[in-house]
Amino acid sequence: MDTPKSLQRDVEHLYLEYNGWLRNWLRKRLSESADADDLAQDTFVRVMRSRQPLNELRQPLAYLATIANGLLVNRWRRQAVERAYTEALAAQPEAVALSAEDHYLLIETLVEIDALLHGLAPRAREIFLLSQLDGLTYKQIAAHMGLSIDQVQKSMSKAFALCYASQYE
Repeated sequence: MDTPKSLQRDVEHLYLEYNGWLRNWLRKRLSESADADDLAQDTFVRVMRSRQPLNELRQPLAYLATIANGLLVNRWRRQAVERAYTEALAAQPEAVALSAEDHYLLIETLVEIDALLHGLAPRAREIFLLSQLDGLTYKQIAAHMGLSIDQVQKSMSKAFALCYASQYE
């Protein structure tokens, strides 16, 4: 098992060796150079938190790219949620003024819900959204998707179980 000192030394070596490459790799995928720098930094923070022995890495570039890509996907997903929220807010007939703190908490909650929903199979996610957002009955969902009511009920049970588990774990 690596000691904290050896892990720190290994991360420092990895950083010095590959930080430039990682930042360039991220810049190709992002429009802002500062965003690439931030994500590169977040990647190395994630490496440190993982406590994985780095001296055994056979492909450090692939390891870093995998972590950075996951962070990038999370960032894009969060931006999509923020855009959808902003568009929904703009479509409201009267302006609802939220404090900066309430806005932040709402976005964080939406991001958590989005991550939770991505834990469902695509069909179960669609069924859950049709029920909870569009207000369709199980019978309407079954007709809309060409499923039996029993299949809709099973998917909803899985979705509710996931919601419950995320709330009470």
